[in-house]
Amino acid sequence: MREANRGDPLRGLPSVDEVARRLEHLTALYPRALIIGEIRRAIEAARQRLRAGEPADLTGIEAEVEQALAELTRPSLRRVINATGVILHTNLGRAPLPRLNVIPGYSNLEYELRSGRRGKRDVHAGGLLERLLGRPAIAVNNNAAAVYLALRELAAGGEVIVSRGELIEIGDGFRIPEIMAQSGAVLREVGTTNRTRIDDYREAINERTRLLLRVHPSNFRIVGFSERPDLAELVALGRERRIPLYEDLGSGCVVDLAPFGLDEPTPQESLRLGVNLVSFSGDKLLGGPQAGILAGDPDIIARLRRNPMYRALRLDKLILQALETTLRCLLLERWDEVPALRMIREPASRIRERAERLVEQLPPGVAEVVPGRSVLGGGSTPEQSLPTWLVAVNAQDPVELDRRLRRAEPPVIARIQDDRLLIDLRTVFADEEPELIAALTDALS
Repeated sequence: MREANRGDPLRGLPSVDEVARRLEHLTALYPRALIIGEIRRAIEAARQRLRAGEPADLTGIEAEVEQALAELTRPSLRRVINATGVILHTNLGRAPLPRLNVIPGYSNLEYELRSGRRGKRDVHAGGLLERLLGRPAIAVNNNAAAVYLALRELAAGGEVIVSRGELIEIGDGFRIPEIMAQSGAVLREVGTTNRTRIDDYREAINERTRLLLRVHPSNFRIVGFSERPDLAELVALGRERRIPLYEDLGSGCVVDLAPFGLDEPTPQESLRLGVNLVSFSGDKLLGGPQAGILAGDPDIIARLRRNPMYRALRLDKLILQALETTLRCLLLERWDEVPALRMIREPASRIRERAERLVEQLPPGVAEVVPGRSVLGGGSTPEQSLPTWLVAVNAQDPVELDRRLRRAEPPVIARIQDDRLLIDLRTVFADEEPELIAALTDALS
């Protein structure tokens, strides 16, 4: 490497050709164009550090390039072991997917095998959804898209009446009012943050009203001095004024979870009460992939399907396969084949047995089993949790132990509380336990 000029540290940077000659042996593993591109990236990064007055190891550029090239061969999206006890962990993909054999090659995505003619891709999930919900249904790529499509088709250019207490943010900065504005619908707020009555809706109705909107607070709770109309009151008002009632349920709970201590409304109940349209997520309590489900009156669903934006928001074949697999498990009541439901249904006593067996396989005195709580997460059932048993690992530096676990293969994601690393086996698959024990043993040593 040429000697650095003391007056101008940038003159010490090697040329692309210099580094490329020293990395000539890599051409057997990687395309030359890719190697050159990574060399330029590394040199430019060193140049920016020097300009900022920061130290730059000019002798380590080759190693930096080799590391970058090696990382490009490894998938960025990887399987991780979720030991946090958060079932619908937003950062870890929300609902864990059922076992799925991805169809290789071609499929009958939009082809009717019986007639030999072109078909529609939504038939693969539509029939299952209709049997589950009792109404026609379609799916788009997430619930924000479902809200947008519904408002775009049913209320663009008109007004949508919604309670101020339901103008929520649904995550990652997406807010219901902003989605409504993009749809072309005009927001008509009624009531106050904590109290809205049926007469507030009634008095706001005018010749421009196109829709009554109710948003279920799936990711928050208003407690204390609060009030909101019963769903039956809104249904009656909508029928009286001949205005459709649309309810965004968010979490998409299609199974009664009351036996497990969780209170969450179902779209089936809303539709039974007379709601004209409901929407909810596919990757929350439904237990499937990211999707937005819309179900309701046949004429409304037909309108949504005809809207040009439906094509722009439709599902890919991989998502459709995952959704169809999940819906079939739900329809056939194969609850344990839907991982999220299996985790919710697993009794705390069984988790305690698993935790005790795991502790027995760790060095003596390293960990103990303590009571705790699992949460659903993903913007679902706030302030509701499930009893569980935790493996509490005692370490001098729990932060460093957590870092080591995240670098394991596969990475283990745990949580730290009260200076101890905690592992909740509710969200760990049984066949992942040997990998978890190996990762823990290695990290502790």
